[in-house]
Amino acid sequence: MIDYRLKVGILGATGAVGQKLVALLAGHPWLEATAVAASQRSTGRAYGDVVHWLEMAPLPAEIAALPVVAAEPPLECDLVISALDTDAAREIEPAFAGAGYPVFSNASAHRMRPDVPLLVPEVNAEHLRLVERQPFAPGFIVTNPNCSTVGLVLALKPLADAFGLDAVQVTTMQAVSGAGYPGVAALDIVGNVLPHIPGEEAKLESEPRKILGALAGAGIAEHPVTISAQANRVPVLDGHLLSASVRLSRPADIEAVRAAFASFTSPLAGLGLPSAPARPLVLLATPEVPQPRRHAALGDGMVVHVGCVRACPVLGVRFVALVHNTIRGAAGAAILNAELAIRQGFVTPRVAAPAGREATLAAKTW
Repeated sequence: MIDYRLKVGILGATGAVGQKLVALLAGHPWLEATAVAASQRSTGRAYGDVVHWLEMAPLPAEIAALPVVAAEPPLECDLVISALDTDAAREIEPAFAGAGYPVFSNASAHRMRPDVPLLVPEVNAEHLRLVERQPFAPGFIVTNPNCSTVGLVLALKPLADAFGLDAVQVTTMQAVSGAGYPGVAALDIVGNVLPHIPGEEAKLESEPRKILGALAGAGIAEHPVTISAQANRVPVLDGHLLSASVRLSRPADIEAVRAAFASFTSPLAGLGLPSAPARPLVLLATPEVPQPRRHAALGDGMVVHVGCVRACPVLGVRFVALVHNTIRGAAGAAILNAELAIRQGFVTPRVAAPAGREATLAAKTW
């Protein structure tokens, strides 16, 4: 058990993902938000006065009262979670890491660096060791992948383990919350589908190869699977739906594929990570599911649901996967990565600790 709470600084705290981080950290047993950082136009004012709060739960009063500070070190916290946009993250995140902060990032700026973990803990927890190779000491950067990539790799992992993967074709139907706030104009999306999302297809085609790859001397030896992706924005609030066809390396009938999905269990079991679902992948049996409105928020939004598993006349196997894009695909993913790093001893207190806190940490067997 972790018997203290580490202090978290949220970078980009006024944006949609930053707000989701605030909401998810409220009452978290290991972590507490103690610093909110944003652009200069917000600094010096109370967070509650500058944020356009989008969450269903009320903004916690103690967070509303926090002053917004600049997204630059130093911050009074033990670690930072970044919801910065890519351009800002490119310089700000290394600055925090170089100042000694563990950085857990939602941004794409550093995901494909060979020395930065692109982490989905149930898939590639061992990649966390890459932080030992980074030039940012005494801090480091850990990233989570694109919000659709998380759903894809969690669905592909049991197939890769059981049968191997040769090729994947995936078409996404992505919720409007993935575009942030104010996001997509209503006249563009209401009653409509936008058949292109800039940058999404390239991420879906490259990130899974790194995540499913293996640690090697130069970083990660990428998985050789070929991926073709098409991304669409649809008028759904939360939940990215992925329709995938897969060519396996070794032939398997559909019942064997369903069994692989159904039997996939979390390698994190026993670690006691607060955000880790007992079953990160859930197979649904009836043919009309998963559906964003019915399933995206199940399992506190941290579970990927798979359904419509059937034969594909082109590649062999096809299925549909659903991921909650702002929780499992963004804020919740970064928090889970931080929990794993804490449990494995990569994060230690930086700021003044309550009595006995450092002693407790030093005595911990990770």
